[in-house]
Amino acid sequence: MKTSVTTPERAAPAGRSSFSSELERWLGGDSPKTLGALTTVFAERSFAVAIVLLMAVPALPLPTGGVSHVFEVISVLLGLQMVLGRRSVWLPAAWRRRSLGPAVTGRALPLGLRWLRRVERISRPRGRRLFRSGLVLRLCGLLVVVLAGTAALAPPFSGLDTLPAMGAVAVGLAILLEDVVVLAIGVAIGAAGILLVITLGAALLGVLRSLL
Repeated sequence: MKTSVTTPERAAPAGRSSFSSELERWLGGDSPKTLGALTTVFAERSFAVAIVLLMAVPALPLPTGGVSHVFEVISVLLGLQMVLGRRSVWLPAAWRRRSLGPAVTGRALPLGLRWLRRVERISRPRGRRLFRSGLVLRLCGLLVVVLAGTAALAPPFSGLDTLPAMGAVAVGLAILLEDVVVLAIGVAIGAAGILLVITLGAALLGVLRSLL
């Protein structure tokens, strides 16, 4: 079966467990927790799933040892591939072998699962037909590029990458859940994050220049 970014499925259609349950089983299983394994296990949903998991790390207020910026860069690459309409995830071999690490699988993602379950409880398919459109998914990819790129460019240790990262997570969830309301929320959160990065980031750079 070919992977596809153009025909994503719902997180929990009839006869299928929710995305949060699938993710929890994967985290608790014995398979390697690498980016390559992630894109293989989640098959046709690999773009959206990878973006949700990677951007969940900078979206959470937890120390990650600098790995969040790596994940933001990878998310930009995934978003670009969505914009180009690729049907499967491409990552360099070294990135595919990269482990998510205990800080991510042991702390960040379990915490993110709690929020994911809350979103799943209140979400329902709204605007499903939109998420079957290649044009809409390309636009979602562009949103991911902008939001993940903004998060990556935020001043280190400032916490300003949190809101853009949350926006990118919401975009990925909107694709998985086929919910245009979640997408709108993600756009609003992301826009607020971009504004904060521009205004506060500029102010911080001004202070640093005055001290030098």
